[in-house]
Amino acid sequence: MTVIENTTARTDLCKAAPPTHPRPEGQDRYTISEVVACTGLSAHTLRWYERIGLMPHVDRSHTGQRRFTNRDLDWLAFVGKLRLTGMSVADMVTYAEMVREGEHTFEARAELLQRTRRDVLDRIAELQDTLAVLDHKIEFYADARRASERS
Repeated sequence: MTVIENTTARTDLCKAAPPTHPRPEGQDRYTISEVVACTGLSAHTLRWYERIGLMPHVDRSHTGQRRFTNRDLDWLAFVGKLRLTGMSVADMVTYAEMVREGEHTFEARAELLQRTRRDVLDRIAELQDTLAVLDHKIEFYADARRASERS
């Protein structure tokens, strides 16, 4: 049972700038349907994010339609990453509130992200252990199959 680990590549990947959403050239105003198509989030989720304070204020057109910006799309991409970490919605809203409060919350934001990072590393370790068990079982069945083919 061998678990191959490339710590250097993973570390470098984690430090790389996150990819941005594909967006039309030169455009910086998006309708909710365009954001749905771009992010894969539902319109209901986008409205809910705004209602609970997870999204910053979204501008409106003269007819009242939401107009999202590239900055909003960047924020949604970041929120998506936070969701993948397993961070609670309450913690994400707390983080968003701290962002709106300004620079004096840098330390608290960093602490929240550091705690989340530790949780992610713990989950990665659990998954690596689980992967090792799966690899062991797969090898067991491969050995059993080879043994039965020789018989």
